[in-house]
Order: sequence, then C-alpha cells, then structure tokens
Amino acid sequence: MEKESVWLGPLRRPVRMIAIGLVAMTGLLYLWLIGNRMFVEDAIGMHEMIRPEGRPIVSVMLYLMLASMIFVSVYLSDFIGTIEQRPSGFFDTLSLVTSRTAMILTGLTVLVMFYEVVSRYVFSRPTLWANELSLWLAAFVFLFAGQYAMQQRSHIRIYVIYDMMPRWMQKASDVLSLALLLLFTFSLVWGGYGDAKTRFLRMETFGTAWDPPIPGIVKPAILLIIVLVSIQAISNLISDWHKQPEHHGHDDIDEVEIENIRRTLEK
Repeated sequence: MEKESVWLGPLRRPVRMIAIGLVAMTGLLYLWLIGNRMFVEDAIGMHEMIRPEGRPIVSVMLYLMLASMIFVSVYLSDFIGTIEQRPSGFFDTLSLVTSRTAMILTGLTVLVMFYEVVSRYVFSRPTLWANELSLWLAAFVFLFAGQYAMQQRSHIRIYVIYDMMPRWMQKASDVLSLALLLLFTFSLVWGGYGDAKTRFLRMETFGTAWDPPIPGIVKPAILLIIVLVSIQAISNLISDWHKQPEHHGHDDIDEVEIENIRRTLEK
C-alpha cells in the first residue's frame, strides 16, 4: 500500500510513469554508448560526454540525464520519513525536491568510486574522470544538503540561552539570526557575482585530463543555492512565527528513530 501523497496528489502516478520512462531511455542510451565503446574504435567516451558540440547524441544523453534526475527527485519528494517535517509551502517543497536530488547524487558518487576502484585494482585501468566527477557531484550534495537542513531546522543551533528566553525575545533572536544570514548572503552575492558570471560565460574548466567545467558551474551554483537557503530561512520564520515556544533538553530523544535503528540491527 502506497504512503499518503505529501504534495503531488493525483499527479503522483503520471510523474512516476514519466520518471520510469526517462530512466529507461537514459539506461538504454547508456548501454548503447557502452556497446559502441567496446566495438567501435572512435566511439564516444567519458572525455566527450561533457563536450556536446557536434555530437547530438551527447546532448540527448545529457538532457535525458537531467530530465530523469528532475522527475525522480520530484517523485521521491512526495514521500517523507517519520522524522521529517512536512512541507508547508512552495519553498519547503522545493527544498524537499533538492534533498532527493542530493540523495540520488550521493548514490551516484558511490557508484562512480566503486567503478574506479574495480577498474584500478582489478583491471589495472584507472580512469581519468572518476575523481573529478565525484568532486562535481559532492559539491552539489553539499549545497543541496544545506538547503534541506535549513528546511528541516536541523542545522546547528544552540538552545541553552534560547530556551530561557520569553517568546517575544525568541522571536527577536530569530529575526536577528535571519538578518545576519541575509547580510552574509548579500555580501557573498555582491562580492562573487562578477567572478561567477565570468566563469559561467566562459564555462571555465578544471584543468585536468578530463577537464570538466566544474568552476564554471559550481561557482554560480553556490550563489544561487545560498540565495535559496536565505529564502528558505525567511519561509521558516514566517511559518514558525505563531508556534508555541519549544524547549530542547537532553531528554529529547527521537523514539521513532531509535526504534528504526533497533529493527535494522535485528534484521
């Protein structure tokens, strides 16, 4: 029996079918490229996968991968764990979607590193791209995880003094924290926009044998996602404004999470 829809509602089934179709097409195209690589001498390899100019099949593969990632992330965001907070608005839902993207990218990073270990130590054929690709993926995992942590209110917070404050003072502290975050965001965007724009327009590469455009993509992504984190913080403040004061002590133990860990160990 499927869990209750979080936000997709009747769109869950169509999104799932589209996601399955896109993943299937991506997988088939990947197998075709692998087959060509095995039997055709000048076939497209990983070196060409980030250079679509003059290679329509590379563009198709990249667009299929992107579309698959988006639709799978949207579908998975319609399910939440027992310890996750339900989304209460558009930006909460967006953060939930990007968190699923981070989850998928983590799995892909593990697969890339597994491939590299097997290729290097079993077949003595190390790759030229695994390290750079894992760094590329890990950068977005880190950025999306920050956005998700803000949405779940699971970032580092010190409650020793906060819990002793009256509610009006807690609200003032929340506003002050948000103001400092917005100041940091403004300073980062103000100081880094020109450099990020330059790197993006020339699609600056990493300078290695595979030479992926990591600086040209990650630097603008940092500015974009820190803006999303700030917007999420504003959404949190609005959503939590009328909540009753919460107290956080050493006795606040998540019984559900402990029970899940216990069941996992028993299996």
